[in-house]
Amino acid sequence: MIPQLGEEEAQAAAEAVRSGWVAQGPRVAQFEQEFAAVVGASQGVAVSSCTTALHLALVALGVKPGDEVVVPSLSFIATANAVRYVGATPVFADVDLATGNLTAETIDAVRTPRTRAVIAVHQGGVPFDTAGLRKAAADWGVELVEDAACAAGSTAYGQPAGTGATLAAWSFHPRKLITTGEGGMVTLDDADRAVRLKRLREHGMNVSAADRHKSSQPVIEAYLETAYNYRMTDIQAAVGLVQLGRLPGLVADRRAKAARYQSLLADIDGLVPVRDPSYGQTNYQSFWVLIEPSFGSSRDDVLTELARQGVSARRGIMAAHLEPAYADVTPGPLPVTERITRDSLILPLHHKLTEDDQNHIVGVLRELARP
Repeated sequence: MIPQLGEEEAQAAAEAVRSGWVAQGPRVAQFEQEFAAVVGASQGVAVSSCTTALHLALVALGVKPGDEVVVPSLSFIATANAVRYVGATPVFADVDLATGNLTAETIDAVRTPRTRAVIAVHQGGVPFDTAGLRKAAADWGVELVEDAACAAGSTAYGQPAGTGATLAAWSFHPRKLITTGEGGMVTLDDADRAVRLKRLREHGMNVSAADRHKSSQPVIEAYLETAYNYRMTDIQAAVGLVQLGRLPGLVADRRAKAARYQSLLADIDGLVPVRDPSYGQTNYQSFWVLIEPSFGSSRDDVLTELARQGVSARRGIMAAHLEPAYADVTPGPLPVTERITRDSLILPLHHKLTEDDQNHIVGVLRELARP
């Protein structure tokens, strides 16, 4: 992944610096409003990362020690870590082989009377079945938090991923389609909850720094609850506003390049590239390929040869339950998760990737394929 950053972003950041307002301020408020509109939400709360967005979402829902939260193991470790931040217990569920996402069936297999919430991930930009999971969560009486870290520009049932979510958490890390360097957002449709989330990101203050500075009279703020310092800066938001304007073009470019990969790989036995689910479209934040036994080379051998020939591919999505941080957790069987994390890899996909680059990458894979 290479973020698409240019002179417009540099100028926007410089203007924020020259303004003298570099902390959370008017540009953050504008970015919140514009990003929320793009993803179909009425409220946006900018924060320092998607991890802190997930943490605040669970705090806002009242998840606490003794509660269980179902999460996919097949996700960046922050998804499970956020559950531990509130003292709750992450419970790992398996995923669908084609999408890498939780399903109502895999969640139902591990939920218990202690299940308070589910964090479902739009994995690698592939949207999960929003209609199915939201209905199931409502039927079970559990909360559904949507980890949309990778999903800006993806759609489900004809709407942007995250539209209609109780709480959706987003990432603006440089590996995502749009970036603010570091940063995140919570989007939702509950105005009262958004007010609390904005307090929670700013030490629990009942009056923001921006509102204090706008007042012509002294303002004595109060701190209503123990909270956090999870703010985004105006410099980051200035960059984010420019990046947000690039999003439609970035999605179109990545989808075109993904389609070309799919075409080039179609006749190589044993390679299964990621595709759109029936109910939506992915932004192809990550273009992963599952290697089947018929291919003839292991995933690690493929990564080694790609690296030898100058291709920066990466292992597939991690499985948190296999990491040392979760050695104290004994999950139930997770056969699909373990297969995907063992047998998949992520191919380069970014705005600088040329057709010659793709031809070279696929050529290396073709050479490795079993005759």
